[in-house]
Amino acid sequence: MGIGAMAAAASIGAAVLMGQASAAKAAEIAVFATASLRQALEKLGPQFERASGHKLTYQLGTSAPLKRQIDAGAAFDLAILVPASLDALIKDGKVLAETRVDVARSAIGVAVKAGAAKPETATAEALRRTLLTAKSISYSGEGASGKYFTGLLEQLGVAAEVTPKLRPLPSGEAVAPVAKGEIEMAVITLANIVGVPGVEIAGLLPREMQHYTVYTAGVAANSQNAEAARALIALLMSPEATSAIEAAGMERVGP
Repeated sequence: MGIGAMAAAASIGAAVLMGQASAAKAAEIAVFATASLRQALEKLGPQFERASGHKLTYQLGTSAPLKRQIDAGAAFDLAILVPASLDALIKDGKVLAETRVDVARSAIGVAVKAGAAKPETATAEALRRTLLTAKSISYSGEGASGKYFTGLLEQLGVAAEVTPKLRPLPSGEAVAPVAKGEIEMAVITLANIVGVPGVEIAGLLPREMQHYTVYTAGVAANSQNAEAARALIALLMSPEATSAIEAAGMERVGP
C-alpha cells in the first residue's frame, strides 16, 4: 500500500472508529504517554473527546517510569512510549501486538534561555566546544535521548569533563530550569523544547550524530475500552493530525 493510500485508510479508519466510540457508552480512557506527546495530545485530545463523548485521562512522563507503573499493576487503556518499553509490554502480554504503531519521532536539539547567545552545534567540533564551555546541562535522565546523549559524550571524548556538569531530570521537566536561568542549556528531543515558554532552540545535533526518538502506541490487552483506544490511535495517525504532530516538534516515521 502506498503512502497516499495508507494516509487515506488512516483517515477513514479514524472516522469509522470515532463513530463507533461515540455510539458506545461514554468512558474514561486512561492514556500513559511520554511527556514528549503533551502538546500534541493537548490539541488533539479535546477533538477526540468532542467526537467520541469519552474523556481522556493522562499519565505523562518518561517511558521507563511509566512502564514501571504498568508493571506494578496500574490500569491503562493506551500506552505511547519509546519502542523498547512498548515492545516489552507486548512481550509480557500487557499490550496487544496487533495495535502497535509508530506515531511519530523527534530529533535531539539544544535549548537555551530566550535571548541568550546561541551556541554552535552544527558540526562535531562545534558541539564539542559548546559542551565543554557550558556551565550546566540538563537532559532526560531515564529517557532514550538522554541515554544516547551520554553515549555521545564518550564518542566526542568529553565525558570526563562534561559529566560533572550534567543535570539528569525527567523528560517533561528538563527544559523549564533553562527558562528560569537555573541551568544553562538542555540537550533533549525537540518535542520537549517546542512550546516551553522562555526558551529557544539553539540548534540540532550534527547530522551525522543525530538521533531520533520514536514514540510507539499500543492498546492494553485487558482494556475495557479497547475500541475507543483504537479510535484515539487512528486519530493520531490520521493525515488531519499531522500538522499538530509537526507543530509539537515531531515528524512522521517513514516507511
